[in-house]
Amino acid sequence: MDIKEHKAAADINPDEYYPEDEPDVSKPERFRRRIFKMVSVGVVDDTINQLYDIISTGLLIINLLVTILDTFNDLHEKYSLVFDCAEVVTIAFFAIDYVLRLYTANCLYPYDKEIKSILKYIFSFTGIVDLLSFLPYYLPAFFPAGAAAFKIFRVARILRLFRINTYYDSLNVITDVLLRKKQQLMSSVFIILVLMLAASLCMYSIENPAQPEVFSNAFSGIWWAASTLLTVGYGDIYPVTTLGKSLGIFITFLGVGMVAIPTGIISAGFVEQYSKLQSIENSSEEDMNFIRIRIEAKDKWVGRKISDLHLPGSATIAVIQRGSNTIVPHGSIRIESGDVLILGSQSAKGDKPVYLKEVTLRHRHKWNGQMIRDLDISRQTVIIMIKRGNMTLTPKGSLILLEGDRVLMYSHLKGRLSTNDETETEL
Repeated sequence: MDIKEHKAAADINPDEYYPEDEPDVSKPERFRRRIFKMVSVGVVDDTINQLYDIISTGLLIINLLVTILDTFNDLHEKYSLVFDCAEVVTIAFFAIDYVLRLYTANCLYPYDKEIKSILKYIFSFTGIVDLLSFLPYYLPAFFPAGAAAFKIFRVARILRLFRINTYYDSLNVITDVLLRKKQQLMSSVFIILVLMLAASLCMYSIENPAQPEVFSNAFSGIWWAASTLLTVGYGDIYPVTTLGKSLGIFITFLGVGMVAIPTGIISAGFVEQYSKLQSIENSSEEDMNFIRIRIEAKDKWVGRKISDLHLPGSATIAVIQRGSNTIVPHGSIRIESGDVLILGSQSAKGDKPVYLKEVTLRHRHKWNGQMIRDLDISRQTVIIMIKRGNMTLTPKGSLILLEGDRVLMYSHLKGRLSTNDETETEL
């Protein structure tokens, strides 16, 4: 699984995929979707989801804190029982969390089959981190000889902290900069590796006759080149010949400049990203909301000039779509039957945004054959109009929706009108 695919999977919003419980979904599937929302970090639409995130983060911090404190001998002697109990509880939670994520893997990868989605999660970066968070704790029971080696994998638990990234967009700047500058970073790292290899071979050739026990092979030269290029050297390997010392001085100066390249790239990326965010925050913008209207033959605007429509001062016709042509409107253009008008309206200061969405009921849509009063929609969503062919129907509670109906809905909450076969228009 590549980085882009993993990132796309990690960015799935459970509320967008499963906004409400669908009537035609079985109870086990509804339960699984509910669990998926609970274990998905950053879903804060429910108290249970928030509480699960708090418990998960809190137990992780406790586990890491216990792991650190247990390394002190005096604390280990006094509180070893407390540390052991805390580790048992936190590790058990990590194991349960992993099982729940396996159970809901098909919700994370909704377009794959059950087995494939589970395998995708298991071999993803987050899946491997989740597995290493608890498995090394239980492995010594089966493989006692590797108990010491298994403790090394406890560091994987720290990587679970990256899930906090979901709550703070500013932390994503680091990832964005690295992804955007990856080509430049790869080029600079490649140059450093080539320089390191060349310096090691040259130094080995020069110093091996003078001190064969120190520069005994090419790897010794690589170690010297790495410690010289990336640090100031450790002093365990150094040239003693005049030519070797001269080469060492040259490599040291060259290494300072080469190592500064990736540092400069990352620094420039941070400055660029923060400047962009700052300009967005400091900019003064006024929203323009648009609505799409199709002109029918019976409409009064047919044959009239745009200048004769007497639209309000805050409204304007932005674009006219006439067949396959797009017309920039001016006052002398006459409106014809079949035109599609894109009307724009400037938002008044202090007004709450209003969202309209037109939903066309296609074949097998879940609303077909249902009364309006039986629809499962938000209380802050109101159906204001039903278009059935050339008729406009008043949305009464007893009205039964049919295939082909166009339902116009109104809401103050953007994104709460998600359903099938929909076309959204904002006012």
